[in-house]
Amino acid sequence: MITEILRVSSAWSRAVVGAVAELDPAWRHAFDLGTELLLGVFAVLFLASWWRARSVDARTVGLALLAPVATVIAYLVSRTVKEAVAQQRPCQAMTDLVTAAACPPAGDWSFPSNHAAIAGASAAALVLAWRRIAVVIAVFAVLEAFSRVVVGVHYPHDVTVGLLLGALVATLVSLALARPLTRCVDRLAAVERLRPLVRSSVADRTAGTRDDEHTLTPA
Repeated sequence: MITEILRVSSAWSRAVVGAVAELDPAWRHAFDLGTELLLGVFAVLFLASWWRARSVDARTVGLALLAPVATVIAYLVSRTVKEAVAQQRPCQAMTDLVTAAACPPAGDWSFPSNHAAIAGASAAALVLAWRRIAVVIAVFAVLEAFSRVVVGVHYPHDVTVGLLLGALVATLVSLALARPLTRCVDRLAAVERLRPLVRSSVADRTAGTRDDEHTLTPA
């Protein structure tokens, strides 16, 4: 079963890389550049998620702040697995193919894909804090993972496992730490100078309006 999966994955990788090799060099360079720039999208989304969370509640703020941390932890797990498996990259194993990206040196292993793990972790952590854009985040994560196959540095099974591993680790970390992070955010909100970091003026006004309504409501 595993042997067959690896065989099919290798064939798909050869087909994709071979097709890309026939494109204009400008397109190949664009793919190589895009696979790195896509990670920057998640950094922007981390900031946007935190900014939005300040107008929601303490738990959402905690999840938004934790998202980058959960992603780093997922990356470290992926890197540990990569060193243990020590699988060659397709650009190292299929030297007859011209890849869009420069092939990493020997010893820089393939399985699982760290880029895909980062994408999967970022997507999962962000969805917990901002479910409304789940579809958009998922699309970016899949694009990032597939781009690693396109540029010839990973097999399809590398990026598939990377996505799933990253998403699983980030979800477990986020859910495990959500409660203590919520308490921490509440404490930060009680400090006047730090309050703007975790609570927006809009949230304060909304909370104040609710308190006024509660006071005016007859018992």
